[in-house]
Amino acid sequence: MSSNRVEPAGPGMEQPADATAIPEFAQVMGHPRPLWMLFMTEFWERFAFYGMRWALVLYIVAQFHGGDASGEAPASELYGAYLALVYAAAIFGGYVADKLIGYQRAILLGAVFMATGLFLITVPSDAWLKLGLATVIVGNGLFKPIISTMVGKLYATGDERRDSGFTIFYMGINMGAFIAPILTGWLAEKVFGSDGMPAYKVVFIASGIGMVASLLWFWFGRAQLKGIGAAPAEAPGLGRVLAVAVGALVAIPAFYALLTIEAGVLNWILLALFVVPAFMLLVEGIREGSRQRDMVIAMLIIFGFNVLFWMFFEQAGSSFNFLAQNIVDRDLGGWIFPVGWFQSVNSIAIITLAPVIAWLWVKMGSANPSIPRKFGLGLIFNGLAFLLLMFALSSLVDPATLKIPFWTLFMVYVIQSVGELCLSPIGLSMTTKLAPSKLTGLAMGGWFLSIAIGNNLSGMFASSVSGEGGMTVASAHAGYTFGFWALLGAGVLLFLIAPLIQRLMHGVK
Repeated sequence: MSSNRVEPAGPGMEQPADATAIPEFAQVMGHPRPLWMLFMTEFWERFAFYGMRWALVLYIVAQFHGGDASGEAPASELYGAYLALVYAAAIFGGYVADKLIGYQRAILLGAVFMATGLFLITVPSDAWLKLGLATVIVGNGLFKPIISTMVGKLYATGDERRDSGFTIFYMGINMGAFIAPILTGWLAEKVFGSDGMPAYKVVFIASGIGMVASLLWFWFGRAQLKGIGAAPAEAPGLGRVLAVAVGALVAIPAFYALLTIEAGVLNWILLALFVVPAFMLLVEGIREGSRQRDMVIAMLIIFGFNVLFWMFFEQAGSSFNFLAQNIVDRDLGGWIFPVGWFQSVNSIAIITLAPVIAWLWVKMGSANPSIPRKFGLGLIFNGLAFLLLMFALSSLVDPATLKIPFWTLFMVYVIQSVGELCLSPIGLSMTTKLAPSKLTGLAMGGWFLSIAIGNNLSGMFASSVSGEGGMTVASAHAGYTFGFWALLGAGVLLFLIAPLIQRLMHGVK
């Protein structure tokens, strides 16, 4: 999803059971033909999302703060709020698709709003920027949690190809995330701008075009689905679609308002939203008996550690961008490595390392770490990335240029990716296993909200790293030192209490 890119079913939408018969699909490379259509739909959507992600904070500083470093802190906070609300909005997508308009129409409507929002961002106005982001947030809430669920609906519950189908789909996510920063960064700097002044608006236009491509790909390819995810039988017309569209339009000003409030206030709002499902899950767990109560407690504990992971992992779109722009030596023999290209390192690492990590878990057999300890490893590897930055900013700074070597930030992304692979792929699987059966969708909402809280905190942390005057070697070193100790402490604590959490899980693996 980085990524935060393990793409789950949305709230209220567990991986599908065989409530209806699976249609007979033509097979392409051993999988149902619609898988490849969904693969490309998601590829273009991720291209759009990650194409603009690297440029957003840099654009805000350049456009609205005259390039002054004092704009780094507010830019980081806005980015964190945007990312948080993207995940919070996903909570509602499952209900809309399940109960009102069906999966296909939710995807199409969401794509329309996302593309519109990306084009709105190009207007050089702070109000239009926030309006565009709010529109993207609403569209993402309709699109993102649904598209992944469609993949599961192509396979019967016992179909052994399901996991590999999701793996193929996951590669589409990473390929879009890999290519987007490279292409949009090249367009912004080499074609329409310069190394000194990238044309950031081109990034948003290219991302908007990518989202239109996603929309068209699904529009023309949805016939392959043979009715899967179609509109509910009781609402075949466009009445409900129009009603949902109106509701989405009404929601845009609400998200706009949330983007304008202080990050600390937004965090209290997100925490309040999290407390509601947490309380309901705990009450249901107690009602079902001590075993289910314990499992809910274990799940909520891990949710707390998940917040901390994403708080520091999601520096990629904020403080790491300013680090790359101002403090990393990007001169590679006369060629300047574009800032945005660092965003592709995570995707390369995920594509390369995911099979290795998966093989390693299988190879370890009975010694395979428990779920809490895998989460602990995720936190510790994330912390090791910050340890490398601590070392670079204290011992590898060139006294003439006040810059750190290129390889250090490159490896930070690689090390973080190992942490992501230890934690993210198992998070939603764990949630579906530990949640009360009647409230699995609500538990999914809790998972999304834990990521949302972490993302908002990531903006607040990035803001503190830059401070009022912009990022310096000293401010980066101080901030990332805190990040290392917080992640290491949390990871070690989780390792120590893992046996207790495992007992609360009552054998769930």
